[in-house]
Amino acid sequence: MITIKEWMELVDYKITEGSDYGWNCYGPYSYTLDSWNGVHGKGGYSFSIVFSTKSQKVYEVSVCDYTNDRAYRMINPKFQEKHRKEALARNVNLDEAWDDVDYVDLDVLDDFIQKALAIRAGESYDTRVSIQVDFSDEDLLQYMKIAHERDITFNQLVEDALRHAIEEVEAGRPTKQSAKDWLEENHLPQFPIDYKFVDEHTEEE
Repeated sequence: MITIKEWMELVDYKITEGSDYGWNCYGPYSYTLDSWNGVHGKGGYSFSIVFSTKSQKVYEVSVCDYTNDRAYRMINPKFQEKHRKEALARNVNLDEAWDDVDYVDLDVLDDFIQKALAIRAGESYDTRVSIQVDFSDEDLLQYMKIAHERDITFNQLVEDALRHAIEEVEAGRPTKQSAKDWLEENHLPQFPIDYKFVDEHTEEE
């Protein structure tokens, strides 16, 4: 998860507002800071962070791109369920950033930082969501060989596998057997893909 220092550098230490967070899911010491450039619509953006004034643990960060009507968010995985439950109790749509714009939740810190820097600079950026995949060295080598044999990049191979998995879920038929069948049809080894959240700055509560 991002640190307060990293977030402050991201917004160039420009704080426009701050207040107690107001919800209970992040504990009694949760506080929020905002950095808004004062523009709604084209050229506008805002950043927010929720953290503990006691431990300095970061619970949530978000960035709103008013030029393109996009909003990105990262929630500390240890608190995602508490946040979801409180949103339900309050009858609040936790996905809505503002009218007709939903948050896109990010899992990879570098993905959030790159998008945030581009939004602040008014530059174009990749709207795809990065996902960290964790392979053993042996699995990685075998997948890279397969990608080479197919004359595609390793990322393309992983994207194809993920796209297939998403299609199966949307069609209501994600089973171990269907996954095994797809691997066999595509001449891939029977190695599972393990997704993990990248958290380089873990602090104790």
